[in-house]
Amino acid sequence: MTADVEAVFRAEFGRVVASLTARFRDLDLAEEMAQEAFVEAVRRWPTEGVPPNPGGWLTVVARNRALDRLRRESTRQARHEEADMLAAPEDPGAAVTSVVDERLRLLFTCCHPALAPEARVALTLRLLGGLTVAEVADAFLVPERTMAQRITRAKRKIAAANIPYRVPRDHELPERLSGVLAVVYLVFTEGHLPGSGEAAVREDLCAEAIRLGRVLRELMPDEEEVVGLLALMLLTDARRGARVDADGALVTLDEQDRSLWDRTTIAEGHALVRECLRRNRPGHYQLLAAINAVHTDAATAADTQWEQVLALYDRVLVVTPTPVVVLNRAVALAEVEGPEAALAVVEPLADVLDGYHPFHATRADLLRRLGRSAEAATAYDRAIALAGNPAERALLTRRRTDPD
Repeated sequence: MTADVEAVFRAEFGRVVASLTARFRDLDLAEEMAQEAFVEAVRRWPTEGVPPNPGGWLTVVARNRALDRLRRESTRQARHEEADMLAAPEDPGAAVTSVVDERLRLLFTCCHPALAPEARVALTLRLLGGLTVAEVADAFLVPERTMAQRITRAKRKIAAANIPYRVPRDHELPERLSGVLAVVYLVFTEGHLPGSGEAAVREDLCAEAIRLGRVLRELMPDEEEVVGLLALMLLTDARRGARVDADGALVTLDEQDRSLWDRTTIAEGHALVRECLRRNRPGHYQLLAAINAVHTDAATAADTQWEQVLALYDRVLVVTPTPVVVLNRAVALAEVEGPEAALAVVEPLADVLDGYHPFHATRADLLRRLGRSAEAATAYDRAIALAGNPAERALLTRRRTDPD
């Protein structure tokens, strides 16, 4: 039964919080009452059984607890709020409507531009992802108390700034949606390749980001970049089983055992990429998904269509002209025109990417391929010093020691 409640918690916590926030406009109250509803479930479900609609049961119980709190506070505003809620269904098994739309509103609230990026991610994981404060703190590698304070400050800022609980209007959508997508992808990348800590992969964060991507896909099916982001995460996550070897070292794409890739997930990702291609309005995430589709379409590393990858990176560079994109494009350029041509593109990035370990790792690999061993070793040392992921450090150390 504990496992059942835990599974429902992961699936329904965000729904319950979003539904209560829509009714009461109070994130603290919504979160606290959602927690109390789950405590009640732990108490009652072992004897009464899990209800047919556990999400509806939890939402109604949480709502009734919130109304009880308002009655105890006995303020004028509270009585108004109570009156607004009385028309809602009382049956704990009754269906709760508009929950999905409410989750989208809550996601946009958590990702408001007025909040710091780390606060957006923390709120998203806590309120929509159902992660405990301790789990969110672990994801950021900070003490639980520090994360609790950070989340509290973010919620207070939402209240003080009167940030609206709604999906943005059309003219606001591009800025707000891009922020939401960036947060979801940041959650995924932190799970796919944690920047610090001892875990090579955080599967829970990857799964949560993909779940949020599916929520966005369900609610905003006409937004191409939403489809593109979901495809990108699926195609990347599909390779997870082949990314770390038995010794705990990262395995590069060209050396991965492709029989370990999740073909069902790849098929879903490819279908989404084809949908994006039919719409023919490419954006950043759609293009990155297309690049991953090319990689996952190749039966072997030798079959990879590098010219197509390079052409796609040329288009990414037009949409997102950043040094990191230039660096990633250089990897494809090395396969098409050779490591010397790629190194000529990489070297000028030193000033802006000196603190970015993939820059030094890429440069080291190109120098190694050109036979410039001493320079490669120095670049590997710099990359190892900057890398926070243990699997990545293991790979870089192995290549520095045995460049062949």
